[in-house]
This record gives sequence, C-alpha cells and structure tokens, in this order.
Amino acid sequence: MISRTCRCVVSVAALLAALVVSSALATVEETEAPPAGETPFPIRIRMLVTTGWLAEHLHDPNLVVLCIAESRNFCRGGHIPGARFIPLEEIAVTRNGISHELPDASVLKKVFERAGVANTSRIILYSERYGQLAARAYFTLDYLGLGDHAALLDGGLEKWKAERREISVDIPRVTPTTLQITLNPAVVVGTAEMRKFSDVRASHSLALLDARPADEYSGKGLSKDVTRAGHIPSATNVYWMDNLVSAENPVLKPPTELSAIYRWAGIGYGARVVTYCRTGMQSSFDYFVAKYLGYDVRMYDSSFYEWSRKNLPAEKSAVAAGK
Repeated sequence: MISRTCRCVVSVAALLAALVVSSALATVEETEAPPAGETPFPIRIRMLVTTGWLAEHLHDPNLVVLCIAESRNFCRGGHIPGARFIPLEEIAVTRNGISHELPDASVLKKVFERAGVANTSRIILYSERYGQLAARAYFTLDYLGLGDHAALLDGGLEKWKAERREISVDIPRVTPTTLQITLNPAVVVGTAEMRKFSDVRASHSLALLDARPADEYSGKGLSKDVTRAGHIPSATNVYWMDNLVSAENPVLKPPTELSAIYRWAGIGYGARVVTYCRTGMQSSFDYFVAKYLGYDVRMYDSSFYEWSRKNLPAEKSAVAAGK
C-alpha cells in the first residue's frame, strides 16, 4: 500500500513534470528550429504573426494593434478593428539636421502609454510602405526593452484586405497606461562606433549591412539628399524590399530563402549584424529580418546621411554584393 506521504511525493513529482512540459512548450512558441542545415539559428517565430492568427486573437484582452503611418488618413481610410494610430513623427524625429532619429526615451514612453500599451500587452504592428514603418516601430520598442512583446503582421493591411477580412473606420477608445521600460541602448550604434566597425572590415564576427537599393549601395546612383556615392567600407547589401515576396504580396519570404539571401550577401552564421541605410528607415526592416533569423543585430540609426555629412570614406562597387 502507498502511504499518504508517498502519494504526496508522487503528486508533487507529477506537478513538477507538468511544469517542465509547460515550460518546454512555452519555449517552442518563442523559437522554432528548422530542418538541420537550412537556417543558421532557430527562427524567432513570435516576431511575426499571420493574418489568420490575428483574426483569431483580435479580441484577446491584452492584444494591442498599432497602425504606424505618416498621416492619419492611412488609418482613417479603413483599418484593422481596434487598431490604434501612432504617427511616424512621434517615434522618429529630426535632430541636428538628421531625420528619423530616436526621440528621448521619456517621450517614446509617453507615446506608447497614450496608445494603451502596457507591460502585459501583446503588440501587433502594421503600417504603410509594405511594413517598413512597422519595422521602425519594432526597432523602437526593442530599444525600450519591449521587443519581446511585439510582432509584425505578415503581409500587413494589404494581405488583410486581400483576404476580405473585417475593416473598420471607427476610432477606438484608448485608456492610457503606465509603462515600465528598461532601455536597451546596445541596439543603437553611433557614428564613432560605426567607424571602428568599418575599420575592422568584414569578418565572420561582424557584418555591416546596407539596406538601400543596389544602385545606391554600389554608387551608381545617389540616395535622396545625399551628395556622396557608394557605401560604408566593408558593408554588404540586402535591399530591404528583397526580404518580401513582392510589392503586391508583401509577406516575408520563407525563412530558408531569407537565410540564403543573407548568407549570399556574405553574412556568416555567427556574425553580429549592424544595419544602416540612408536615414534609418529601410535598415529597420533589415534589422527586423536579421533578428527574426536569429542574428545578433544592431542599427546605425543616423546611417549614410550622417556618414556622408562627416565626409567619411565611402566605397563604390560594380554591383551590390550577392547580386
């Protein structure tokens, strides 16, 4: 006969086993290991949600959908039900003549508090420009220490509408919150640090990634309002739109295909990736994708605009790397 004490021990053991299983399942939700050899790291699957997932979870109590756009008209014309609008100008400002810089953390904190974001929120982001502004918002939340709470809507409003899902023009009532933030300044690279990275040159431990179109990277064309041609020395190139299937179907390419693109661009499995572009918008998307693929990633926010203003070295190439 099993004693009461033994039965208690068995029950405790069963409970601990259940907790271990539950913990393991939670870990599986965070990352998903693809077949061996297909991608360098486990994919961070929680960074991306499908339209089907969002439709099923749209009324979850902790869900916050954010619509990021330059003008409120983008959201007024029809938005995902319950989506709260955040104008780009509130999370990317002009400072010292450089556009799209991060505002002070205290300002950003208030922006997301007004949008009803709490520390318990699951934040889903979509935007105009095929998700580019949503990626910028993700980078901003990552800087605030809230990246683990956020995800991009794969395919954005374009896919949502193509599937004839519910659209609303109602402005949702939002209750402001109080956020606790833990800054993650390591994700932001300044010009002085970028100069050191460039001097190191490309290596298996470091990759500088230019997210501009191939012509701007190679020096064949100039970026808007930039008088210097070419790219930061030792940088490679993945144009941010090349992460998407197409402009008509702006979903991310499959992880194995994305991984191949980044490997073809010369980015090693264990490399730390530092993204940049003209002023930190296009590079936000490469930042998001590189992190999604499992890389350790940072961003040079002031990008080639400031690099050029300081008359720092630039390289030209016949074609973009990996093209």
